[in-house]
Amino acid sequence: MDIVVNLASGFMNLFETGGKTFISWMKTIVPVVLLLLVLMNTIIAFLGEEKMDKIARGASKNIFTRYLILPFLSAFMLGNPMSFTMARFLPEYYKPSYYAAQAQFCHTSNGVFPHINPGELFVWMGIAQGVQKLGLNSMDLAIRYLLVGLVMNFIGGWVTDFTTAYVCRTTGIKLSKTVD
Repeated sequence: MDIVVNLASGFMNLFETGGKTFISWMKTIVPVVLLLLVLMNTIIAFLGEEKMDKIARGASKNIFTRYLILPFLSAFMLGNPMSFTMARFLPEYYKPSYYAAQAQFCHTSNGVFPHINPGELFVWMGIAQGVQKLGLNSMDLAIRYLLVGLVMNFIGGWVTDFTTAYVCRTTGIKLSKTVD
């Protein structure tokens, strides 16, 4: 009987701990995420969707803007998963590479911009708690993660260009390099 009681107590303790964590987030991270979302929507409303579309089309013409600037802007302005929709302005040939860069960016920017990927915020919060328990500043880690992520996400997008070229060559599929 003691085993059953201990299992039930442990099970309930799990939810009590989760509830305490949730309430602490309601006082700290949730207001920040909410205000970042308000800022993002305000900027999009101020600029207009047409200008956002024009920015994306221009960014698609250069490898650096395609895999560094466009993923950053779309993740910051639209968040995950909506940031993937910016690929609609890219030629078919570059869409796989953009997806590779964008998918990684939604993770590596979470420490600095938690509104980008709130669904996985718990991962960053767990890491940040460990860093804070060591007496270190978690923002230092977040900035480093963001900067390393920008470089690695760019490389991931660029390498996917080569992969796409290989697949097209070996399968005989031709993907357009111009926007229709």
